[in-house]
Amino acid sequence: MARSWMDARQDDLEERFRAVRALSEALAAPLSDADATVQSMPDASPAKWHLAHSSWFFETFVLRDHVPGYRPFDPRYAYLFNSYYEAEGARHARPLRGMLTRPTLADVRAYRAHVDAALIDALGMLPQAGRALVTLGLHHEQQHQELLLTDLLHLFSLNPLEPALFNAPSAAPVDLPGALHWIEGREGLVEIGEDGRTGFAFDCEGPRHKAVLRPHALAHRAITNDEWIAFIEDGGYSHAAHWLSDGWAWVQTEGVEAPLYWKQGEQGWTRFGLDGRQPLNPAAPVTHVSLFEADAYASWAGARLPTEAEWESAAQNVAAISGNQLDGPACPRPIAAADGTNLTQMFGDVWEWTGSAYRPHPGFHAAAGAVGEYNGKFMSGQFVLKGGSCATPRGHVRASYRNFFYPHQRWQFTGLRLAKDL
Repeated sequence: MARSWMDARQDDLEERFRAVRALSEALAAPLSDADATVQSMPDASPAKWHLAHSSWFFETFVLRDHVPGYRPFDPRYAYLFNSYYEAEGARHARPLRGMLTRPTLADVRAYRAHVDAALIDALGMLPQAGRALVTLGLHHEQQHQELLLTDLLHLFSLNPLEPALFNAPSAAPVDLPGALHWIEGREGLVEIGEDGRTGFAFDCEGPRHKAVLRPHALAHRAITNDEWIAFIEDGGYSHAAHWLSDGWAWVQTEGVEAPLYWKQGEQGWTRFGLDGRQPLNPAAPVTHVSLFEADAYASWAGARLPTEAEWESAAQNVAAISGNQLDGPACPRPIAAADGTNLTQMFGDVWEWTGSAYRPHPGFHAAAGAVGEYNGKFMSGQFVLKGGSCATPRGHVRASYRNFFYPHQRWQFTGLRLAKDL
């Protein structure tokens, strides 16, 4: 019988807990209290809030519900750091998270230490349901580690000083990867979705089910900055022909002329990243593009975006721990020379937009209680992205993993791979 995420087991749970929590602290280590407090837009959250909310999750769903006698660090935090859980009651408004000058970053770190000590002390006594929630909380925190970095990137991009969070990695010159090659995908009935037997999965990744694929092919790699420049120079942002109606309205209203964080100067194109403002690497995968932009590029290129089923079916035999994921400064990198006979960059570098709406898999049922609000209630108006990015903690994603954002959003490390019908 297939297991759900509620039944997931982790033999080295304490070791994993310590490692995940330590990574969050390491990512936030360079930040001042001001860095960690400011909110750059309603879609983003302050770094301090990410650190506190991930602790709130453990305190609320594990310590409060499964550890008799546990006393919260500060009862007021239940209101401050609830994100969207209606079952947990009222909460501080999301667009106003940047107004929380108190608690300080030091207070939040003390909160994390309190939760860590209490949870580690209780691990050996937790029932299986509690241990499963710890596992869920760790994967939840990994999501917030990526959000912490991308939200800081957006915040720092609004500072005229354009500060760097990390030192720029040394980069050896890399040749452009050459023309796209097309890899034929499976055809007919395929199985996609997670059944729980291979390890942890979020509830929205299942149940496993059959999908029908028509003859198609996927590009062997992601689209590069150099290829995107060709789209710009051909008037890609100036002509409506390749744009969805909503996308064209967005381009005109927002004045979009290039991917987010790009600038053009006398020396050519530059991009802003967590390593500051740097010359654009033409061989690196394009990133920080919306679904609208990705779809327009695909139309301009005479192709389309892959469906979720096409992408997932192709990725099932690719090692999900491969690729450029969060091991150091988060930055998409060019691929090494490839002959085009195999799919590359399926995991890491950039989240790849699909043309599939984020809707439930057949037979999906949200879990009971507040944690059932984790994914299911967001299955409206958003699109699926696959594969993880350079800011995704290694080991977090898998072929069935479903990221999702609205079609205009692009502050994440989002890019694209082309598909075509055969």
